[in-house]
Amino acid sequence: MKKVLFLMIAVMSINLSSAQTKVGGVSLPNNETFQGESLKLNGAGVREKLWIDLYAGGLYLANKSSNASTIMAANEPMAIKLHIVSKLISSDKMIEAVNDGFESSTNGNTAPLKSKIDKFKSFFMEEITKNDVFDIVYLPTKGVVAYKNDKELGTIEGMEFKKALFGIWLSNNPADDDLKEAMLGK
Repeated sequence: MKKVLFLMIAVMSINLSSAQTKVGGVSLPNNETFQGESLKLNGAGVREKLWIDLYAGGLYLANKSSNASTIMAANEPMAIKLHIVSKLISSDKMIEAVNDGFESSTNGNTAPLKSKIDKFKSFFMEEITKNDVFDIVYLPTKGVVAYKNDKELGTIEGMEFKKALFGIWLSNNPADDDLKEAMLGK
């Protein structure tokens, strides 16, 4: 009987551990569903700055891909999850990072997207604390829907905005090269 019980616990543990990926000291789910769209973790890594882990980031796609350009251009459901792992992240620092990210992903041409970028930055105005989780979800029929700790913050329409936003992590000049490679499953 003890052997059967041990075997059942072992099998359940394997199933639970395979449902998540551990990165940056936190666990990201291997599967997510946003407004009826099922997505799989494509890859995950950690955003670092000066050897300090800031957040764990995961890229979720319907079908795995390692081609950043294809992902950014795809008019398909996808998401990026940011799990804050540092107490050093503040609202101001996140907004500054978003500004820098859009500058890089658009090669400095943020003017056409200014109002949408400003709206996106407003999603980070509320205090940010360690273990906050942001989900940035692109749904072709809606646009980019942002969530903080499962609470919907707002929606921003437009494919050009989506490309620039996902470009923060996936463009030729990403926020973090190692995180980009990890999100692409490399």
